[in-house]
Amino acid sequence: MKELKFKTNVNCNHCIKKITPFMNDEKKITEWSVDIDNPDKIMTVKGDEVDEQLVKDTLSKAGYIAESISN
Repeated sequence: MKELKFKTNVNCNHCIKKITPFMNDEKKITEWSVDIDNPDKIMTVKGDEVDEQLVKDTLSKAGYIAESISN
């Protein structure tokens, strides 16, 4: 399973609630979380077929931005 990490502008629990339907509806994403305590608001996304552009596009639909972090 791939694991990707992104800097985001998902700042709070309200933001997480807003993105949840978008992230959960994407079938290629099997697990995701956002560390809102981290200054960079790090999102971790897991899935066998997940890729960076998919995550960026999915977050964009919810009105948020994801920037890839090199692993």
